Amino acid sequence: MGRPEASTSYTCDMEREMVDRVEPERELIRHVLPFGPAAVVIALVAGLLAGGWPYGLSAAIGVGVVLANFAVHGWSLSRAARISLTVLSAVALGGFILRIAAIVGMMFALDQLPFFSPLAFILAVVPATTLLLAFEMHRLRGRMQAELWDFSPPERVRR
Repeated sequence: MGRPEASTSYTCDMEREMVDRVEPERELIRHVLPFGPAAVVIALVAGLLAGGWPYGLSAAIGVGVVLANFAVHGWSLSRAARISLTVLSAVALGGFILRIAAIVGMMFALDQLPFFSPLAFILAVVPATTLLLAFEMHRLRGRMQAELWDFSPPERVRR
């Protein structure tokens, strides 16, 4: 049996030490979001220099949308990872498609505004997304969960 002080609400006795680990998705959000206001201002200034206020506002909105997309991405992955690997995979793939569709939908909705420039929006969204992906790859490199890897040969099925 387990230790006398073990929890009775679980089927194991929890002899292992509990470790608080920061979820990598939430850690990424915490590292990226402080740079958000500066990125929006840079996009605004670049758009202003390129074509005036309409371009500046559109570029700033584009970077803001990318940051919001990144925060939703991290939050949804961290929630899905708590459920199962299958849900995590579904959220990662399906969420990517939904988030790209949401960005495109927002672009079409914002195009109804008189000041909005789709070109400036796209020219801000693409590099901001690329930079975030590069940052994410850099931060997560080497953090694959080795305990999920299984290099053992498959067992033969008895007949």
